[in-house]
Amino acid sequence: MGIDRPESELLGILTELCKLPRETEWAEFKHNNTAPEEIGEYLSALANAAALIGKVNAWVVWGIKDDTREIVGTTFNPALAKVGNEELESWLLRLLTPKINFRFYGLQVEGKPIVLLEIGTAFRHPVCFKGVEFIRVGSSKKKLKDFPEKERELWRVFDHTPFEKEVAAENIVSEEIFRLLDCPAYFDLLSLPLPEGRAGILSAMEADRMISRGDGGRWNITNLGAVLFAKRLADFHTLARKAVRVVIYADESRLETVREYEGRKGYAVGFEDLIGFITNLLPSNEVVGQALRKQVPMFPGLAIRELGANAIIHQNFHLTGAGPMIEIFGRRMEITNPGSPLVQVDRFIDSPPRSRNELLASFMRRIGVCEERGSGVDKVVIQTEVFQLPAPLFETAGDNTRVVLFAHREFREMDRADRIRACYLHACLRYVQRDYMTNTTLRERFGIDEKNSSMVSRIIRDAIEAGLIRCHDETVGSRARKYLPGWA
Repeated sequence: MGIDRPESELLGILTELCKLPRETEWAEFKHNNTAPEEIGEYLSALANAAALIGKVNAWVVWGIKDDTREIVGTTFNPALAKVGNEELESWLLRLLTPKINFRFYGLQVEGKPIVLLEIGTAFRHPVCFKGVEFIRVGSSKKKLKDFPEKERELWRVFDHTPFEKEVAAENIVSEEIFRLLDCPAYFDLLSLPLPEGRAGILSAMEADRMISRGDGGRWNITNLGAVLFAKRLADFHTLARKAVRVVIYADESRLETVREYEGRKGYAVGFEDLIGFITNLLPSNEVVGQALRKQVPMFPGLAIRELGANAIIHQNFHLTGAGPMIEIFGRRMEITNPGSPLVQVDRFIDSPPRSRNELLASFMRRIGVCEERGSGVDKVVIQTEVFQLPAPLFETAGDNTRVVLFAHREFREMDRADRIRACYLHACLRYVQRDYMTNTTLRERFGIDEKNSSMVSRIIRDAIEAGLIRCHDETVGSRARKYLPGWA
């Protein structure tokens, strides 16, 4: 789980751990105690303790004496360890709730084997092992239920610490901030002058919660600062898997990949490159207008931009091992982000804006990438209507939210579901614009001649039968009737 740390970094971490005067709430030293149950309980206890005291990670070290810090080595080899016929890591992960990041590392120090276990901090609610929550009290492992004051304090931490305020890199010198973050880009994107000295840069970024003060004159980089302005997301261990991936396939299946791209930079500094990469590779459609032909993009650029921004902003960062993904097939594009939507997918157009990551959404709005007032989906639907594309599909897939854009299809090529979905979204769009859908507006949306208006009437009847729209006033003649979304 997670990504590999280089050996030099692990040796530095081990050196710092060995300098601790004693075992702490977030660090444990062992020799050869490798009982699986014990390891599982320590995963719970240390993850919860790390959250309580604001640490990014907790650690267990095998091969170091806990009293003298003498390097004695260990016979523990987690790669070979099994519980029954199941690998140790898999067994531990299966019995942890919720799933957290943890990883074993093996080192040779002074010719002796050392094992480090890195444990990601708990988030949202306490970590259980086999249904029991544990906590560290000093250097002892205890059941959390036996310490109600710590349990209350832990829940307060979860309630008041959004993802953006959590720490991605802690207690680093100021020079490291400039190595890890693209600080000039912060001022460029906000159209602000770059302060003359480093102190002014740090002060401005601290005020905007991109960084915070650590211990002893050092600094922390918050998750907000890292996900927006990282020069390389891979430099932040807990965020490396949150890069946006773009995969282009040869046809409508996932069997043959033509090209793959992974955004390396933070979202703010890398967003324009991401959108540019996508739009430059997309094929065009030939549209026949009155007396001329013209090439138009397969998918509207504004729709790609809005949906890409939404996938970034509304993702659940606490779902491990996954980030936003954009998949381009022969005739469709799928944009997926981790996390179930906060509102029903069929109410994306009219629902008031809600975001898991309010600070992230606010900053992306300030630099013009998105709008917080919830009009992004409206724009996507408008664009598909202007280009007379099939209506977008909004759906959930497990713990993920997915939007599908479809390439141009003639009306006769659309199936019944395509037509009903387009009718419903058109009614929603007209409603939020303080207007009504009519046979005429829907006919214009599909590009159907007036003489074929009966085809549109059939679609409206199908949408009514599906409970998606309703008639505003049935006493009016059928051709002049106005329609609303079923929920209006």
